[in-house]
Amino acid sequence: MLLRILYEKPNYGYKLIEALEEKSCGCHRLETGSIYTLLRRMEHRGLVESEWERAETSGPERRIYRVTKMGEEALRSGLESILKRKAMMDDLAEFYRRNFMKTSEEGDERNV
Repeated sequence: MLLRILYEKPNYGYKLIEALEEKSCGCHRLETGSIYTLLRRMEHRGLVESEWERAETSGPERRIYRVTKMGEEALRSGLESILKRKAMMDDLAEFYRRNFMKTSEEGDERNV
């Protein structure tokens, strides 16, 4: 998910935390220390690179991360895995809809 976010727009740690929470519909939030550990690991693996950038205002410099060519390849190669996971989640969602969502016609008391 972080690679996808960085692919769309290079950014710094705090903004990445916000973007991850937004893109995951609030399901995932990383602590500040965790995001930088993860970004350092991704950088060591060659998936992202970073450089210091002066803030637009009088604030401190920030380390901006961006996806490398190797990171782009990782995103590209992950497509098959994502599609398989999506099919699995679609099937699971259909199971829940079919068995646990109340429909106006059925009035099934098992449903929530």
